[in-house]
Amino acid sequence: MRILANVALSLIALSAVAAVAASAEGPPLVQEAQLACINMTGDRMPPATRRSPLDSVRFEIQGAPVMICYGRPSARGRQIMGGLLPYGSLWRTGANEPTMIHSSVALDIAGVRVAPGTYSLYTVPGESEWELIVNRSISQWGHESRYSEEVRAQEVGRVKVKSESTEEHVETFTIRALPADDGNATVLLEWEKTRVRIPIKGTA
Repeated sequence: MRILANVALSLIALSAVAAVAASAEGPPLVQEAQLACINMTGDRMPPATRRSPLDSVRFEIQGAPVMICYGRPSARGRQIMGGLLPYGSLWRTGANEPTMIHSSVALDIAGVRVAPGTYSLYTVPGESEWELIVNRSISQWGHESRYSEEVRAQEVGRVKVKSESTEEHVETFTIRALPADDGNATVLLEWEKTRVRIPIKGTA
């Protein structure tokens, strides 16, 4: 029940963002207080005390607010790519809850088109390219063993994206967004010495 309550609160917050975007004159601005990450653990695992903290990145697509919420694991001396994250295996793209993207506008996520709403983002790391999975299901715990056939059946789409090497070691998994001049953005996934670029654009 706590999970469903937290999901409901997040969707209410997202609806508020959509209402602001629809009523505002000109391009809507990101409203920090109106975007909320989903905390599935409540008091059992407060975000502030997690070993892999809950974080978010906020950006705009065609003037509308978009937010990605994710857990941030650290390497701590471990081999990540091909080690902690075996190539060819499903990953929640973070830690704890599955990574989620919230948007008040329709998006094209690397070729996967989605309506406004909240979606989970899973990945399958590879040596030269990753598979990105966009899924409608957001109520399951993020551990890969919870990716059941019922969850898989709610996939919107899968797409391959290229990976590249970074010059410096990235100790803690990081998601950041690079805005483009056309009002769209590229989301970067970075960890250890690997970077993955995910283009995101509006479809309205």
